[in-house]
Amino acid sequence: MGPERLTVRALVVALLLVAAGCDDGASPPAPSGDESEQATVAWVNDGDTLTLTGGAKVRLVQIDAPELQTDCYGRAALRALRGLTPKGTRVTLVRDPDLDARDRYGRLLRYVYRGQRNVNVELVRRGAASPYYFRKKRGEHADQLDAAVQEAREERAGYWGSCAAAELNTGLGSVTGPA
Repeated sequence: MGPERLTVRALVVALLLVAAGCDDGASPPAPSGDESEQATVAWVNDGDTLTLTGGAKVRLVQIDAPELQTDCYGRAALRALRGLTPKGTRVTLVRDPDLDARDRYGRLLRYVYRGQRNVNVELVRRGAASPYYFRKKRGEHADQLDAAVQEAREERAGYWGSCAAAELNTGLGSVTGPA
């Protein structure tokens, strides 16, 4: 086989890979390293909790979504997380080494990435959750979370525009939202 046929064959294979979505070249992979792992979403429990295939539960760290049954915007927060991480979605879980690895219920405490998108920050940006700093400990993405909640409040996104008494719970006390 001549070099021209090899070049054409390589080009065809590359185009097929791009068409199949294997390498669009648009975004680098999600964070990786000792503190990250790949997982698949089996179920979205509520606005800040996922169940993975294999049964492990993940509580999205440093955020707090409205309670499903009792709070204004609880069901909408569930829909927001389902939209970002539907059943079968591959995600990257990243542990913040400065924070607890698990909560008191045994759930993994993690930042969840879908591609390059930090789902924790995105939920706050959409007004489906607020930053929550347990024991006042600010994690690696605290500044991003603070900026996202400020943006959501200014734009009255999510519960900031839909609920009469939305609260920003930062672990330092609550700040009343829109009236």
